[in-house]
Amino acid sequence: MAELIPAVWRTLPWRALGSGAAMGLLIAGTTRVWEEHYNPWLALNTLRASALAFALGLAFLLDDPARHTTATVPTPRPLRQALRLAVVAPFAALSWIAAILLVPTGLRPPLGPVTLEAITAGVLALALGAAWIRRSQEPEPGVSIAVALLTLAVLALLLIPEDWTLFVDPDDPRWADSHERWWGVLAAAVTLAAVWAREPLGRRGYRRSGA
Repeated sequence: MAELIPAVWRTLPWRALGSGAAMGLLIAGTTRVWEEHYNPWLALNTLRASALAFALGLAFLLDDPARHTTATVPTPRPLRQALRLAVVAPFAALSWIAAILLVPTGLRPPLGPVTLEAITAGVLALALGAAWIRRSQEPEPGVSIAVALLTLAVLALLLIPEDWTLFVDPDDPRWADSHERWWGVLAAAVTLAAVWAREPLGRRGYRRSGA
C-alpha cells in the first residue's frame, strides 16, 4: 500500500479536481461577497450548487491516461480506485468545510442534511465513473461522467414529483422526509459504486491465466 500511494498521487487528475474545488469555493463565496442580497433559501441553493461543482470535479477522479497499461498489473481495480478516493477524500472534506465557512453564519442551512446532499452527489459521481470504466475502454471518461451527472441533477429538478422531491427548504414540512430519500439515494450509490468497481470476469480470468 505504501508503495502504491505515491504512484496513485502522480496519476491523479489534480487539475480537474482542483478546478471543481475552486469553482465550488467561488460559488460559496458569493454568499459572503453579496451577503446583503442573500436570504437563507438562496444561500442553501448556492451551497447546493457548490456541492455539485465539487461532485463535477470528482467525476474526473478515475481518469487515467495509462489505464490500458495498468490494467495488467496484479493490483485489482477496486483497490486502485479505493486508493484514489482515499488520497482525494481529505482534500474534498477540507474543501467542503471551507465552502460552509464561507457562508455567513446567519445564512447557513442545517449542516448535517446539506452535507448529506453533498456526499451523495460526490458518491454518485464515483458510481457513474465506476460504471463507465467497467463498460467502456475510454481511459479518461471524466467529461462524459460530468455531463451525465449534470444531466441527472437537472432531471431530478424537473421530473421528480413534488411528493418525492429531494430539494426542499428547511422550513418545508417535507424537509425530514426528503433527507430520508437522500439516505436511500446514498445507499444505492454506494452499493452500485462497489458493484461496478469490480473487474469483468473475463478480465480477471485473463489475468489469472497470465500469472
